[in-house]
Amino acid sequence: MAAILLAEDDDSMRGFLKKALEKAGHVVVDASQGDEALTELQLREFDLLLTDIVMPVMDGIELARRAADIDPAMKIMFITGFAAVALNPANKAPQDAKVLSKPFHLRDLVDEVDRMLAAA
Repeated sequence: MAAILLAEDDDSMRGFLKKALEKAGHVVVDASQGDEALTELQLREFDLLLTDIVMPVMDGIELARRAADIDPAMKIMFITGFAAVALNPANKAPQDAKVLSKPFHLRDLVDEVDRMLAAA
């Protein structure tokens, strides 16, 4: 069981992802935008940050950069329809972050999260 911070601005998508990850045995704290997720990162420790890239107030890349500063050991995964944005070196996203492109099946997300968490 892992502690996951989920940052996703689409309410229905966030609900589906949270439910799937909880069903897989994870503890999930969710936030509807990057600045809310940053507050959660400052309050407790997480094993994984799962974040959309395009969000209001603070995007997922900025959130990931700040998360990596707070806890360099935390794993980071982007879920996005804009994979090229995350992979662009000019954005300075954490280099070991994983990118999962939308659309994806919930089972694929859970499997990818489990693989990431199992990796040392």
